[in-house]
Formats: sequence, structure tokens, C-alpha cells
Amino acid sequence: MGQVRRQNVFNTIGAAIKFATFWVMVVIQLPIIFLLPRGKASVWYMGIFMRILLVLAGIKIRVHGKLSSHRPLLVISNHISIFEIATFPVAFGGSFIAKKEMESWPLVGWVSRKFGVIFIDRRPSHAIEALKQVQETVSKVSYPMFLFPEGTTTNGSYVKQFKSTLFNFVENSDVLVQPMVMNYRYRDGGVISDEDLAEHFGYFSNEKQDMGPLCSRERSAFGQVFHIMMLGGFMVELTVLPSPNLDGMNRKQIAETLYKEISDKYMKLKNIKCSD
Repeated sequence: MGQVRRQNVFNTIGAAIKFATFWVMVVIQLPIIFLLPRGKASVWYMGIFMRILLVLAGIKIRVHGKLSSHRPLLVISNHISIFEIATFPVAFGGSFIAKKEMESWPLVGWVSRKFGVIFIDRRPSHAIEALKQVQETVSKVSYPMFLFPEGTTTNGSYVKQFKSTLFNFVENSDVLVQPMVMNYRYRDGGVISDEDLAEHFGYFSNEKQDMGPLCSRERSAFGQVFHIMMLGGFMVELTVLPSPNLDGMNRKQIAETLYKEISDKYMKLKNIKCSD
């Protein structure tokens, strides 16, 4: 049975070396990313870029099921931390639909745009224009697009209700929506308690939490990467579910249907050791 690794000076030094190595690799790859044309090639390269982070952070991936070959394909998942952004492209290829704020992050925004990420402004006054752009992009690409309809990360003890406005462009379209459940495990597949998920593995703001335990401190995105490197990593278990029949449903019904499937499956799996 896995457990949180006790932190000491050796773990800290090891994490510092890994963290420095990651940034060296980022600098080395920037010219390659700059030269890559936006599109399928750059999206494919995101998997290589993210695999380096996963290796250095000690992240393992276990996948159950397969994504549909249908295109356009929108994959819906729950969201706990920034590591989903690294594990999904490595496991499946594809890119993301993300919140507009990320586009202004130094370096991250530029790299994300090169990697095919679509940024949407969720303010009501901009929603129609933003979702129209999403619909146009998703309908053209030959790879899956991933969306976190909770609109934020959680502490891992539950799945937050989905935002229905994000499904406006799915109504009466040929976009196939496939739900996927994402669980965090110890590297040996063991169950991580809600308390340890919140304290060590989740990445969220305590102010936004309405269920489960809170962590005693907040970390930045890169602070979370460093912390996971100190812990020696963990396993991301991805369970792909069948695509439900959404014909004739409006956005609210779509959001509720997908939420129930993912939430129910997540709560069922989160206390079960990962199996091969």
C-alpha cells in the first residue's frame, strides 16, 4: 500500500535537480516549438514536451478503455491539478479548451497557443463569440480536444457541478462527446486518501471548495510541480467511458448527463486500488 513519502533534505535536493533539468529542457526545446507550424505537427509535439515533465516528476499513466475514432471528438473529464494538462496529450494526443486567463501567463500562454490550445472567455458578454470559435476549431481538427467543464480544479474528494454554457456548441452538432474519469493513485496503484489528495496532490484555491478537506497551504503551478518531484510522483488512472446518446438534449441536459456519469464513476473508483 502506497503512502506519502516523508520529505527530507535528500528529497528536496533531488527535486531541485529535477526541477532545474526540466527548465533546461524547456529552454532547449523553445527553438523547436517556435519553428513548428501551428496545427497537427505542433499538437503531436506537445506529447513529447509533456513526457519530459512526467518522467522528471515521476508520473505514471494507466489507461482503461479507448477513445472513439470519431471526429470531431470532445473528451470531458474531471480536473484535480495541472498534471492533467501533461498526461492527456501523452496518453492520447490532442489538445485542450482552456480558460482565457491562461493565455496571458508568461511563456505558458505562447507555448499553449502553439500546442493548439483554444482559450475561451467565459464572461457572459463574450460567451457567444468564444463558443463560436471553439465550434469552428473543434469541427476542423483531426485529433481529440479535451475540456474540463468544472471550470476549476478540486481537492479530489468530489466532482464539481459542470458549467452548462460550455456545451452550447455541442447542441445539434456532429461533435461526439466522450466522458473520461481521472483518478490519482500512489505509484503502486494504491488509494490516496481525501486528506492526502488535498494536502499534497490537489491544486486548487481553498476559497472555492465546498466539499472535502482543505489543504494547509496553497502552491503556485510550478510550486506544485516541485512538490510532486519531492514526493517522487504518483499515478494518473484514466478510465474512458462510452459516449452517451445526447441527441435532442439542450446544453443543461448535456451537462447534467455527463456530470452524473463522470461523478458517479469517480466516486465509485476513487477508493478502489488501481488494477491492470
